Amino acid sequence: MKQRGYFFTGKYRWIIRTMWISSIAGLLLFALLITSLCKDWIPGFKLPALEELENPKTLLASEIYSSDGVLLGKYFIENRSNSNFEDLSTQLVNALIATEDIRFYEHSGIDKSRIVTMLIYNATGKRQGGSTLSQQLAKNLFPRKKFKAIHQKIITKLQEWITAVRIEQRYTKEEIINMYLNTVPFSGKAYGISAASKVFFGKTAKELTAPEAAMLVGMLKGNTMYNPIRNPERATRRRNIVLGQMNKYHFLNDADYNKFKSEPLVLNYQEDDHNEGIATYFREYLRLELDNWCEENGFNLYQDGLKIYTTIHSKMQVLAEQSVQEHLQSMQKKFYAHWKGREPWGELTELITMSMKRSDRYRESKLIGMSEAEIIKSFHQKIKMKVYSSSRGEIDTVMTPMDSLKYYKYFMQCGLMSMDPQNGYIKAWVGGHNYKYFKYDHVNIRSKRQVGSTFKPFVYTLAVDNGISPCTIFPNKPVQFDGFPDYNPENADEKYTTPEMDMYHGLQHSVNLIVLNVLKQLGPTAMKEVAKIAKKMGVESDIPPYPASALGTSDISVYEMVGAFATFANKGVWIKPQYLLRIVDKNGNVVQETKPQTCEALSEQTSYIMCKMLERVTTHGTAAKIKYMYQIPGAVGGKTGTTQNYSDGWFMGITPTLTTGLWTGFEDRAIHFRSMELGSGSAMAMPIWSTYMQKVVKENLIQIVPEWEKPKLELTIETDCSKFVAPTNENNKRENFIEE
Repeated sequence: MKQRGYFFTGKYRWIIRTMWISSIAGLLLFALLITSLCKDWIPGFKLPALEELENPKTLLASEIYSSDGVLLGKYFIENRSNSNFEDLSTQLVNALIATEDIRFYEHSGIDKSRIVTMLIYNATGKRQGGSTLSQQLAKNLFPRKKFKAIHQKIITKLQEWITAVRIEQRYTKEEIINMYLNTVPFSGKAYGISAASKVFFGKTAKELTAPEAAMLVGMLKGNTMYNPIRNPERATRRRNIVLGQMNKYHFLNDADYNKFKSEPLVLNYQEDDHNEGIATYFREYLRLELDNWCEENGFNLYQDGLKIYTTIHSKMQVLAEQSVQEHLQSMQKKFYAHWKGREPWGELTELITMSMKRSDRYRESKLIGMSEAEIIKSFHQKIKMKVYSSSRGEIDTVMTPMDSLKYYKYFMQCGLMSMDPQNGYIKAWVGGHNYKYFKYDHVNIRSKRQVGSTFKPFVYTLAVDNGISPCTIFPNKPVQFDGFPDYNPENADEKYTTPEMDMYHGLQHSVNLIVLNVLKQLGPTAMKEVAKIAKKMGVESDIPPYPASALGTSDISVYEMVGAFATFANKGVWIKPQYLLRIVDKNGNVVQETKPQTCEALSEQTSYIMCKMLERVTTHGTAAKIKYMYQIPGAVGGKTGTTQNYSDGWFMGITPTLTTGLWTGFEDRAIHFRSMELGSGSAMAMPIWSTYMQKVVKENLIQIVPEWEKPKLELTIETDCSKFVAPTNENNKRENFIEE
């Protein structure tokens, strides 16, 4: 007792007292500091508000989906998509816990034993992290300023602890794991596990195997250092460390561990690139439209995580792109052979000069102060570059920038759009040859080209609408129009071997003088009436009231033409081509839903007779190969279109369940084929449509309808051509217009 009393008295008493006072004071100061942080009393060190904890803000990519549920692409600043815990593979969760926080299910945000271990390691000069998953999540959701002063660093760490505890109080363990994996950055512009799984393995997070999950979890230690593309050896070693942790904590047995760690990295790298993937032209068109919508409705397309559901059908889109590429490759070879030894622009060298001055290289040279002479000289100096080849893709070569401009002038372009005429849904949209190298979209409503003979059906539509039978005979000879004395058009072949011809044969063989004689009979204001009908069918482009417009001299977009021809297939009802179904916000709320716009443009009788007239084109006319060569089944109609100098080739094809139209040609109208054999719509455009339809039919992607459905009411227009006066030429036989 005396010895014990001695210990608590004398010279040791003040030491003990000081220790107690210091400890109590330290605890009080610590409690005061924690309280001050919780109450936001310390300036510059504000904790996240309750609302921020419950609704943490992260930049989420907006996603575009096809009508058949395929992800077409994303719009983003950070390529991040949220997943749910149910979307994560068990192996992924196990790899994360084994590597980052093995006591995750035991602590409440702060792992005390881990902190002690960390302090011991750091005291011996070794670095050891002490953050739990909850603390790391707090850091990811609410990044702090980086301070140099030790007291500021301590306060920042305490903030992180408090936030971690608050997160644990408000979320389940599964929700915390899910939120953490949604916030972590990976390389390759991928943020969050959903994007990373897609980028590195081309699969969902649910489908990740143990080695794949281990590689991605391993990247969390350093997403550049352990990037499997840049540093495959480091990534492999780090993956094996994670697999070792999984084995250590019994998430993997010894056999699987030994097997997996000996396997090489197997990647399916698919970095999201706006130039790659399917429907690239459509995605860019949609982006511009959505930018306007977001501005009007208070959203940010690149960080609000919208889900955009479109009418595009992924399989039909792929088939359309394949069909375009296959035919353009073939035509490209013919074009090179056609102009061998000559330049297709001939003496129009200003085309190349204009292209040079529109190029990025020219603009950038101007900005840095280069003179015109210096710029031109630089365009004639050979440099290393990548160029696009229609048959080989990207190739490395050496050429002058001027030669590269000329090289790209040779490329044939195409714009194709395919839609369901019954609901207006656009199923496929191919805007050009290759989006990376040719940005101009040839489907876009603002992209207009001369339509040629594909316009003639609008004239015949007015005629049928005015009660003129397809069997009515017209002279096949030049015609004069009042007010246009100098307008003297001829037939494309400049032949008049058939002196007269009935109306449906005129469309069937695309005879210029027949449609002009029909126009003449319809009266002096006929072209204005044709323009009105075309407008009711969705053609918004200007159609001058001149006779030449009947032959298709107007510039109209593929988008408009497809919508108009779909009116024939839809029993006279125009439906505005629709590409957007709905937009859903990140919380699953529908914030925009598109409803179809319709207009009764034609009578059912007129549209039926026009379908039958267009059908004759595909069975006996300029597009007869569709039936006898390509053997497209069921009710089919179509119309070829060719401009005078072969700079534009068109084909518009209709069936009761799918309308597809396309334009083919070159970037500059001065560049073209020089013969009907190569430059007509039946040579440049129709084979693409036919190949596409063959593929679509083979894949059972559309319903085949055997015949065009007759109107319920009896026809008031005579379709029995035997009742009309026989023509004087035996070549024009009087077979029935509507074949039974």
